[in-house]
Amino acid sequence: MAEQQQECERGAQRAGPAAETDPLGRFTCPVCLEVYEKPVQVPCGHVFCSACLQECLKPKKPVCGVCRSALAPGVRAMELERQIESTETSCHGCRKNFFLSKIRAHVATCSKYQNYIMEGVKATTKDASLQPRNVPNRYTFPCPYCAEKNFDQEGLVEHCKLSHSTDTKSVVRLPLCVKRETFDSYTLTVQQT
Repeated sequence: MAEQQQECERGAQRAGPAAETDPLGRFTCPVCLEVYEKPVQVPCGHVFCSACLQECLKPKKPVCGVCRSALAPGVRAMELERQIESTETSCHGCRKNFFLSKIRAHVATCSKYQNYIMEGVKATTKDASLQPRNVPNRYTFPCPYCAEKNFDQEGLVEHCKLSHSTDTKSVVRLPLCVKRETFDSYTLTVQQT
């Protein structure tokens, strides 16, 4: 159940910025990232495919993957469905025009679209290989007491508790604060629990 909730949330998070930059983004489900199929608007105002919403409602305490409010069954978004029926777009593969309501079925069988997707994957993979490998991960941090590195926030605190609780140095400039440039220094007091 938790897996289903996380997938709903991950899908919704991925769709956020895309919906703002893609002119057809308002017709894209934040869970499956496809054109809405039987769109349903939930009480918080967000819209999902009917089938995607059913999956997101399965956990005991479902939340909207877009805004994190309590999720409940919604109502069919008839106006949005009419817009999907009447809005045209072209296939990125064969360049033929289709109504949005038909594009999902078309791209599933269009060999030129499949080639278009594979070219995008190759380009992304090629670009990724050009990235320098010695760039530090901005979500991991070195220990301010010793040479160990690649801790997440919780891991760094746990490491300091376990390995440095008897160190006399108690005021440090945490790497987290340095990276965010929010504080000049931060007092880290390691307490034995």
